[in-house]
Amino acid sequence: MWLIAMFDLPVETTENRRDYTRFRKALLKDGFMMLQFSVYARYIPSEEAAEAHRKTVKSCIPPLGQVRLLAITDHQFAKMEVFFGKKPRSPEDIPEQILLF
Repeated sequence: MWLIAMFDLPVETTENRRDYTRFRKALLKDGFMMLQFSVYARYIPSEEAAEAHRKTVKSCIPPLGQVRLLAITDHQFAKMEVFFGKKPRSPEDIPEQILLF
């Protein structure tokens, strides 16, 4: 399953830009990767884990702007069409599981 965070935050003032930067860094720290400038995604192994990451994102939301969280299955994510210019590309792969010995 993938958790997608989409956001539109104001950047008119210094404080707005600071809030934007803090939110973006919080997403990266929580394991999200940037798909587009204001669209970040994180692979989540289960619905329970997704709920924990939703709480983390909600705790970092700035006072102004708009944030949307969307959970989709691996199958739905794989059906995404991605283009760089007119050239089609495959969506991001599911991250490898870390093996501990």
